[in-house]
Amino acid sequence: MLSPTMQPPVRPPHRGYALALALFLGLAGAPALAQKSARYCPSFLAVEGAPEPTHRGEISFSPYTHHWRRSPEHKHVVLVALDEQLPGDRLCGVSLFSNSFGQPSVYVYAGQQFIDVLGVPQLFVKLTAGILYGYVQPYEDKVPLNHNGFSPAIIPVIGYQLTPHDSVQLKVLGNAGLMFSYGRRF
Repeated sequence: MLSPTMQPPVRPPHRGYALALALFLGLAGAPALAQKSARYCPSFLAVEGAPEPTHRGEISFSPYTHHWRRSPEHKHVVLVALDEQLPGDRLCGVSLFSNSFGQPSVYVYAGQQFIDVLGVPQLFVKLTAGILYGYVQPYEDKVPLNHNGFSPAIIPVIGYQLTPHDSVQLKVLGNAGLMFSYGRRF
């Protein structure tokens, strides 16, 4: 408890803003790099002998997240993600978003995509795993295994391909909620 003469410590500006901005600016040219077949994913993720994907990447945008348990502390969540498609239906990417508490956050991941799910050609599932950064004080306990803002994450995605380039996706955020997004392949 603070005495009347003590003031709470002044925290420096959130370092997550700088990290998110640096990653965003670094990826601003990623679609052009992907079109030139430049690799920004580790080569060990590619499957030797697998057919080359028909597209190089996907950008997705999420304007809405539904929380299982609503809290007055929750803020509007917005996400932009960029994936690179690799041979063997593998992928890697980065997501920039404001988390449920208004903190700038980043998710760097690799994963696998499964197409033609349940015999439906347009239905697909993605499973990604990676490192999440952004849940810092006072919300560091809102994600499991968080250490200094970094925590592991696994995010399953169910999607439906509307056209060869457009899809809608539902990201399952564990016991926190569901994220609705739109994806555009390039």
